[in-house]
Amino acid sequence: MKEITYFYLKGCPYCRKADVLIERLIGENPHFADIPITKIEESENPEIAESYDYYYVPCLWIGQEKLHEGAPTKEQMRKALERALEE
Repeated sequence: MKEITYFYLKGCPYCRKADVLIERLIGENPHFADIPITKIEESENPEIAESYDYYYVPCLWIGQEKLHEGAPTKEQMRKALERALEE
């Protein structure tokens, strides 16, 4: 299982949507609850955010592999979580 790094901004409607989708997916697949997700508020941690290559939030990464960037869909969030479960 791999850790997901999740960049977001407070007040971002797309980030709130991603949070809701992730919670729904965890409800559908309890294995997703075991995935470590480190949430980083972009404006509070600019030095970390600037070390990653992205423009839009929410943005999800595993290491230096970008999983998702921008307005989320349930399927995109599912794929990101499934990728984190892969060995």
